[in-house]
Amino acid sequence: MKISTILFDLDGTLLPMDLGKFTKGYFGALSKKLIPYGYDPKQLIDSVWAGIEAMVMNDGTCSNEVAFWNKFSEFYGEKAITDKNLFNDFYENDFNSVKNYCGTNSKIPIIVDKLKKSGYHLVLATNPIFPATATINRIKWAGLNPDDFEMITTYENSNYCKPNLKYYQELIDKLAVDPKKCLMVGNDVTEDMIASKLGINVFLLTDCLINKNNVDIRQYPNGGFDEFTDYLTKLNS
Repeated sequence: MKISTILFDLDGTLLPMDLGKFTKGYFGALSKKLIPYGYDPKQLIDSVWAGIEAMVMNDGTCSNEVAFWNKFSEFYGEKAITDKNLFNDFYENDFNSVKNYCGTNSKIPIIVDKLKKSGYHLVLATNPIFPATATINRIKWAGLNPDDFEMITTYENSNYCKPNLKYYQELIDKLAVDPKKCLMVGNDVTEDMIASKLGINVFLLTDCLINKNNVDIRQYPNGGFDEFTDYLTKLNS
């Protein structure tokens, strides 16, 4: 069965990065933005992590956006909701400084453009813990256009997170596509390769590999973007 839909992870896949450096830069920029408004950096970071954990544990009864702000509000009360516009402004503007903690790969825009012209349906299956504004900015950092993708998962439109299989099931249901016709491409063994349990084909991109549990990656098709394109050709031959 030939592949018709390609699901791409973003961070560490289409957007090269060291996740640790990116996270440090992200929290540094967020703290700088919010300190003047009475936010203690340590409490701010702790509360954002708590909000992320709430999204990861989301059982689907609400959007990830609601899950995040419900948890974040436990730390700051009404102030959190009142200051939501400050967070929105951060992701629209100040967040772009975090681009300096990411890399670039000139091959990626060329490959994505070629895939589009070849008729593949492209989906950005990034872990939906960021708002759309932040995700769109990260897409642009990678030298890509949001219009390259028929669907983009963000915290507003998703009710689950990776590595929950329900994240992938929700995506498949929205796309109304046979999972066997899909290929998930990502750099995180735990979060991305789990898609294979739903019958989705997978390819592990090793350029910015994340393998927290030291899993034997030989069980997955893997390599760089050259190997990815070769593998896709093989699947559809």
